[in-house]
Amino acid sequence: MDFYRFLASRTDRMKASEVRELVKYSRRKDIISFGGGLPDPASLPSKEEIVSAIEFISSLGDRAFQYSPTSGVPELKTELAKFCRDKLDIKASEDEIIVVTGSQQALDISSRILINQRDYIITELPTYIAAVQAFNLMRPNYLGVPMDQDGMKLECLERSLRMLRENGLKPKFLYTIPTCQNPAGISMSMDRRKHLLELASKYDFIILEDDPYSQIIFKQFYFKRLKSIDSEGRVIYMSTFSKIYAPGVRIGWVVADKSIINFYELAKQFIDLCSSSINQYIILHALQSNLIEKRIPLIVQRYKKKCELMYGLLKEMMPEDSVWTNPVGGMFIFGWLNEKINTKKLLIDVIEKYGVAYVPGASFFVDGTGWNTMRLNFSFPDEEQIKVGIERLSKAVKEEAKKV
Repeated sequence: MDFYRFLASRTDRMKASEVRELVKYSRRKDIISFGGGLPDPASLPSKEEIVSAIEFISSLGDRAFQYSPTSGVPELKTELAKFCRDKLDIKASEDEIIVVTGSQQALDISSRILINQRDYIITELPTYIAAVQAFNLMRPNYLGVPMDQDGMKLECLERSLRMLRENGLKPKFLYTIPTCQNPAGISMSMDRRKHLLELASKYDFIILEDDPYSQIIFKQFYFKRLKSIDSEGRVIYMSTFSKIYAPGVRIGWVVADKSIINFYELAKQFIDLCSSSINQYIILHALQSNLIEKRIPLIVQRYKKKCELMYGLLKEMMPEDSVWTNPVGGMFIFGWLNEKINTKKLLIDVIEKYGVAYVPGASFFVDGTGWNTMRLNFSFPDEEQIKVGIERLSKAVKEEAKKV
């Protein structure tokens, strides 16, 4: 039976994520995967911590197995307000916070409640592919803004904003990962953060601040989260425990003005009623027991060593005309190869002949560029895999360079 004729027209915007497709290679022992954004397995909860969490859930009785309020378990929201204040310098009341099923749900809800068809959305070049997938279903127009080592080039952004204004248009929102950006690993300078908020006020748009990585900083870098310096309530802040506790728990949160949070809650009711009560209580236990606070320095230490190893090998082994970001934290290094090399076509050979996987960069660019780029994850592979994998990858790139 031909089921395609029953599908809604919007499904033509649903494309498989190249990142998710590559996660399967992380399970193959014959492949060294730099593809997915997976945390270091050693950073995940220990056996003792798992037992402790189970004991905590057991002590709650049936409360942990019941429905919870759509906006989140009240005790967790109380802890999140403290966490935001003490660790993120973000002041938020409990009614300005909603718990979501991973920050990906926050992106999906943002798309549902903010975007009308043909609205203008501004993103960085490159940007997080799963955010674009969430936005795509609403059929917006995109404006991409290039970056340099200090983040989004705001002179380019303002040029685009003036162009829109001259045509009687304005953007609905700007989506940014200002700290340890995925995929580029770039972090926005404080001067640009302040200027970005000024532009948002001047041209009247919202900022979606996606912040999964800012607690994994392993080099000296002064910054404040956009939400913490937002005086007008224009920033919708979203984050997750996937990178600092465990991705399998699927718990994230959003901080915004209460009037906006109300619409996030309405949309979430339609999607899943509430996030898993058990998983919320696991995070509550981790916060109250300081397990997350204790874990972050260990993650930072491991990721710093791996990042420095990978970056050093890339600079040593890759062709001289390649360019690599040198992140202050996070999980990714991004690279630009010779402009004649198509990294999407190259990937098949690299996997089959060299046993290495990476993410081709073109899907991260909303303007159709980036065909000579790639994203490399350093958090998941061990140090030996990084050494062997970069050596193999550099051989593949050099072989390809001879052909172009």
